[in-house]
Amino acid sequence: MQCKKLSGAFALMAILGFTPFAMTLRAAAQQEKVVHSFSPAGRVGAYPSAPLTFDAAGNLYGSTGLGGAYNFGTIFELMPAVSGGWTLKVLHNFGNGTDGQSPSGVLIFDTAGNLYGTTSGGGSHGNAGTVFKLSPQPSGAWKETILHSFNPNASDGYNPAGGVVLDASGNLYGTTNLGGSNNTGSVFKLSAAGGTWAETLLHSFGNSNTSDGQEPYLVQLSIDAAGNLYGTTEYGGAYKNGAVFEVSPVGGGGWTESVLYSFNPNSSEGYSPSSGVIMDSAGNLYGTLYFGGANNAGSVFKLSPASGGGWTETTIHNFKNDGIDGRNPAASLIFDLAGSLYGNTNDGGAYGYGTAFVLIRAGGGGWAEKLLHTFNHDGEDGYYPFAPLTLSALGILYGTTNIGGIYNEGTVFAIKP
Repeated sequence: MQCKKLSGAFALMAILGFTPFAMTLRAAAQQEKVVHSFSPAGRVGAYPSAPLTFDAAGNLYGSTGLGGAYNFGTIFELMPAVSGGWTLKVLHNFGNGTDGQSPSGVLIFDTAGNLYGTTSGGGSHGNAGTVFKLSPQPSGAWKETILHSFNPNASDGYNPAGGVVLDASGNLYGTTNLGGSNNTGSVFKLSAAGGTWAETLLHSFGNSNTSDGQEPYLVQLSIDAAGNLYGTTEYGGAYKNGAVFEVSPVGGGGWTESVLYSFNPNSSEGYSPSSGVIMDSAGNLYGTLYFGGANNAGSVFKLSPASGGGWTETTIHNFKNDGIDGRNPAASLIFDLAGSLYGNTNDGGAYGYGTAFVLIRAGGGGWAEKLLHTFNHDGEDGYYPFAPLTLSALGILYGTTNIGGIYNEGTVFAIKP
């Protein structure tokens, strides 16, 4: 198997022309601004590795993989100042005692304003990871509650790197990169009852002798109206190089898993998805592939449900090894209201440190790529982005870079058209 792109939940040090499916457009004028450079001063965290989340007031929330009071990461809030700029506040420092360590994956809100997320390490059972809840207090502080500590000695999954999703009943769903019956990862559910949370393993991924997927990586699950869950695995599948799966509820309270598509490294479609998939209103799934593609630089794919059953894969963009386009996308995609797809690449671009891009629907069913920003290791800009972007109500993109910035400990950035 190829080497993992990121270690654990984060990596610490880590053009023009046509293709059959897409073309690249020259970037229109975009303005990228570093909103915050993380630094050793004040122990506010370092090396952000997860996407950002807005609240209703326009404040941004995110996490850092290291730094903070115990050097195991933080949850932070960035508040826009009236005079311009942003003010950072640390909401929680990880790593004290049996607390989680190294938060990873997206943070989500419930209707009461509580935040939920995962840590890839720490907890009550060694370094197996946790699911946590942060609740705002009248004093302005935030209270952390560990909802579940993963236990690899009890056939539980462990290393939950992708965050969780919330259904209409308040249940949480997520994936673990490792553990389960075959130590190749799992899909889990957490349900609240009587003030505690109970975990149910919905699926343990298969071993190398099966065609099941293995090791869902930085995967936040997608959930549809029927309660079906969709995600990817970095390895496994029919060709052992990644798959897209569905986990569905069945009568009697059980769940069943199906592999929707297996990626073939011997084709030109790309392989090794490192993040989840998103769904449009027609039920199509979209995602990124870190390796392969027509130029061996990764690709963006679409899976469409076929009328007679099964799924059809279409490559909608092949990244290029041309010194201009990005390559090796590690993050999942996001939609805007027009149906355009936004993402970033962990590598490539004019300086070799990654890009932000948009894919716009073009005539004839194709897609046109436009580069929004090329990250630059110049002492100010961040670089190596691998978390998904976040789109504000004003159409401004926000994201994080794992390293770079003034202190080389990562940044929060904004891209404004």
